[in-house]
Formats: sequence, structure tokens, C-alpha cells
Amino acid sequence: MPLPQPHPDRPAALGRWTEPRHVPSPPPADLVAALLRATGHPAVSVLLPTTPAAVMSEPDRAVLRGLLEVARHRLREHGVADADELADAVAELALECANQPTASGLALYAALGGIHVSVRLPVPVVARVVVDPTFATRDLVRAMHRTPRHAILVLGSRQASLLHGVGDQLRPAGGGRFPMQAVRERRRDPARPGLARADAAAFWRNVDAALGAHLRLHPSPLVLAGSARTVAGFTAISRHLDRLAGTIEADLVHESVPMLAARARPVLERYLHSRQDEALALLDERVGTEHAVSGLAAAWFAARHEQPEMLVVDDALTVPARLSEDGDLVEPAQDPTAPDVIDDLVDELIELVMHRGGWIALARPGTLADHDGVALTLRPHSWR
Repeated sequence: MPLPQPHPDRPAALGRWTEPRHVPSPPPADLVAALLRATGHPAVSVLLPTTPAAVMSEPDRAVLRGLLEVARHRLREHGVADADELADAVAELALECANQPTASGLALYAALGGIHVSVRLPVPVVARVVVDPTFATRDLVRAMHRTPRHAILVLGSRQASLLHGVGDQLRPAGGGRFPMQAVRERRRDPARPGLARADAAAFWRNVDAALGAHLRLHPSPLVLAGSARTVAGFTAISRHLDRLAGTIEADLVHESVPMLAARARPVLERYLHSRQDEALALLDERVGTEHAVSGLAAAWFAARHEQPEMLVVDDALTVPARLSEDGDLVEPAQDPTAPDVIDDLVDELIELVMHRGGWIALARPGTLADHDGVALTLRPHSWR
């Protein structure tokens, strides 16, 4: 069965994110915020793992066709008055995505008269369809955390450039003083070998001052790239390495920007694993002072009634559940497709904590076994 064709007479639904309808990875923070805020049944989310390619592969298209049928059936099952119209809107997004480049995952979001948007994701997802009062956004949160905006400072002894990384894209940082070039010729005197080192250090101090000005406006993890000697020399004098993710030994003459981007990814992965460690250390500290709760039910109740500080969840955990009439109590459910069941309450908890000002960490599967996969820390002043 081919993907449905767009209806020639029906315009796309209007909404803040109608243009652009297709967003590259990682999703911008304001889009994630808009999706987190969006409420009103039904909100349709279609998640699909994809193989990175210039256009969507045929096996991925086949899985997507099946998900579209599931979405149409689920909307009708939920008794949505305009089920076919909304299903057609999702199908239109899918058709457009099928002829575009793919990353590791794809998310389609649609609601009647509201948001119609697709997002390419740099992280794999579990294929699924969610029809709920809110969008399934955990994978967007994962994408934001695993592909943070970052800066790469490319260093030479007499030149420096600053690149801004967003997902799988790397481009020169706008504004500021970069790229920089040493103005004064380096002094060379066999009898005074320290002159050349002093000139290099003076240049690097100027670079560091410009870097500090940039990071104050655009705080982000930093990667240093250059020869081992140059990076070591700059590191020794820099005062702006609080968020140093790591270093890359790079040949500035022969290394292309895409090569730098590829080599920066594992550096950033290691940095992000340290974020998990930071979350677990905070959890241990708060558990010792009783400012933490474990398990989904306790975390849900505490997030609603206290001031959440940090939520850490098992990256693979999915829990279909029902809520009590007052919304406080959680009852796990077996059938995630039942009309009164929330497909994944972990998603809802992430959204609730973010909405209330807490930060999120995603832990490797099994790391939170002692906490049943979910732990929430609370701001100490919130306890009465």
C-alpha cells in the first residue's frame, strides 16, 4: 500500500509550527517547549526508527505505512469526530518526510487546528503511535540532552576559529571576534627561546578573552581542537574551561569541518555520560537528607505537590498507567491502547518536571534498578 497522497484542496492546518513543517536535529528548545505545552485530545504522535540516508529507505517506508494505519484505527477507536481528517494530516507529513533525508529517528506530531510538524532525531526511537491529550515528547528530550549545542574552538599557534555545533551540523559562530589571527610576527631568537612561547601565550590570552565573551552570551559545552602542544598551551592559560567537554588532536590544514564534527561526537557522548553521573551524585546526596523519592508513583505525586529539582529516569522505561480522579495516584495498566490509559506516564512525568522548573537526566538501562527506574530530587526549601 503506497503512502497516501496529499489532498490538493485542503490547506495545511494553521499553527505556530506549520512553517517550517520539518525540523532537523536536534529540535530547537522553543519547539520542544511548544509541544510540551500543547494539550487537548487528541494529540497524535508517531515515532519511527530510521536508517540515515538521502531519502527514506523502502523498509522504513513500510514500517511507516503500518504506523499510519495504526494511527487511523486508534483515532477511530477513541471516537474522534474528525479522525480521518487528522489521520490524513499525519499521512501528509509522512509523505513529505519519505522524500527527505533521514537521521536515526523520526517523530510526527499533529493535532486538529494546531501543530503539524515532523522532527528528524539523532537518536533511535521505539516505533509506536501515541494518541493522548499531550504529545509524546520523551524522544525530543533525549535528542536535546544527547546532542547539546556546543562550541569547537579550533586552535593554531597564530590563528583560531570558533565553530557552533547543533546536532549533526557545524558552522562558524556568528558575531564576535572570530576567526582571529595573530597580528604581530612571532619573534625568533636562538639565544632567547622564550620569546616565541611568550608571543603564542599573548595571542592565546586574546583568544581566551574572546571565547569568554562568546560563552557568556552562548553558554555551551566546549571542545578544543588543534595540535597537542597548542591545546596544552591554551589550556594552561585559559580561564573559561568550566564546561570543557574534551579535546581533539586535529590537523588544521587537512581536517575538514565534517571530519571535526564526526570526531567531536564521541567527546560529547563522554561529556553527556558525566551528566548522568552528576544526576546520580545529586540523587545520593538528596537521599541522605530525605529530599528524594523513588518509583514512578511517588515521583508523580511529589512532582505535583512539591518543587522538583531533578528527575532521572531509565532511558528504556515505559509505563502505561491510569490516574485517579484527582490525578494524584498511579495505577499501572496492561493495555496502553485503552481509551482511559496514558500510553506512557514516564513521558508525562518528564513534561511535568520540566514545566515546574526541574532538570532532566536520562540514565543507562539498569542504572536505577534500586529506584524502580525513576528517581526525583526536590529542592530542599520546598519541604515543610
